[in-house]
Amino acid sequence: MKAALSSWLGSALEYYDFFIYAQAAALVFPTVFFPADDPQVAVVASLATFGVGYVARPIGAFVLGHWGDTHGRKNMLVLCMLMMGISTLLVAVLPTYGQVGVLAPALLVLMRLIQGFAVGGEIAGASTMTMEHAPFGKRGFYTSFTLQGVQGGQLLAAAIFLPLAAVLPEDDFQSWGWRIPFLLSAVVIVIGLVVRRKVEETPAFQEKAATGEVPKAPIVQVVQENGADMLRVVVMALMNAVPLTATVFGATYATSEAYGVGFSTATYLWISVAGNLVAMVLIPFIGSLSDRIGRRPCIIVGALGSTAMAYAYLHAISIDNVTLAFVFAILMWGTVYQGYNAVFPSFYQELFPTRTRVTGFAVSQNIGTMITAFLPSLFAAIAPPDSNVPLIVGSIVFGIGIAVAVAALSARETFRVALDDLGKPSAVPMEKAEYERLRSGQEERVAETV
Repeated sequence: MKAALSSWLGSALEYYDFFIYAQAAALVFPTVFFPADDPQVAVVASLATFGVGYVARPIGAFVLGHWGDTHGRKNMLVLCMLMMGISTLLVAVLPTYGQVGVLAPALLVLMRLIQGFAVGGEIAGASTMTMEHAPFGKRGFYTSFTLQGVQGGQLLAAAIFLPLAAVLPEDDFQSWGWRIPFLLSAVVIVIGLVVRRKVEETPAFQEKAATGEVPKAPIVQVVQENGADMLRVVVMALMNAVPLTATVFGATYATSEAYGVGFSTATYLWISVAGNLVAMVLIPFIGSLSDRIGRRPCIIVGALGSTAMAYAYLHAISIDNVTLAFVFAILMWGTVYQGYNAVFPSFYQELFPTRTRVTGFAVSQNIGTMITAFLPSLFAAIAPPDSNVPLIVGSIVFGIGIAVAVAALSARETFRVALDDLGKPSAVPMEKAEYERLRSGQEERVAETV
């Protein structure tokens, strides 16, 4: 439980940094860091800088994944926290386009590259740390805390922006108010370092290190041994299209002058808050459900259901119906999407063995998210204000959902496979009756310690 709580808090703090950038890229940066001559071009450019962070993620995943598999999960997570906190803090003091011209967006891109590099190892490292500490039969439940922390970070990001956008005059918010959430990253750095330094290294990694089984080149080994699984994870990670549609492109579509829908900034931030609150409640229950029925059913239902709802969600925005937008945001992103979101941290890493787990998870997942990185910018480019935005964008998102479901269906089920056998295509799952007996024993022991 200590590892799970540490992963929750660490992920929440680190993804707070990552998501305040996402909020600012949609709501503020088009007017602060880019020329105001053409609002539509400024929107596309601002969303592109958001996407740049995802381009750096596979590079960070490669470097940090290698570090995590060769030097330990704990050391890697401390390094992630330092890089993310410092780069986000520096965004708060960047000059605007009006002050230094093109140097402003150039510096913004540099900070986003560092952010992306750092976050490239976060979910894989934190999830691995939790899963390798978790009792057998409870891996889905405990590992889901990592993603609950991610949702908590996103909720915190929206909650910080919300009162600022509501209380400050628009000119003040655009000129200096948006910088406050970034300045708070100084607190994130201190808290994150204290929390992460107190967590012990996982027994699984310590065992491999003691027996000399730590690989010198994890990326080479994982490609050779689990290349097909990496490809599956790349495809499944395209599900990042759902939160990008909801929180990044959706915010632009709803609030931008270019689209002219008319949602206020504060109104749209409340949609983000509501969706994240529901997600945080559901995630541990769905993680636990995956320990009972398997990882694949949850992911398939989550992928097909949430992407199909993109049509309705975007339509609700297009007709300027705040109530419907709230309802469909909660259904699409806050509820159904969690079938995938709560389960992928356990499922992805269970496809790889201990010696290459962080690298296999981090590299393949971040390649998938990189592919989706520029979707908000692409949506803004191919679905301009005079087009059928819900149909164009919704169809792309639903097509992604179908591809994800097929990839999950092709993967082997992992929830009843012992920790030492994970990553082996020939591994035999434990018999259901024996698995349930062991799970019941673990639940009794957990209850006794509470």
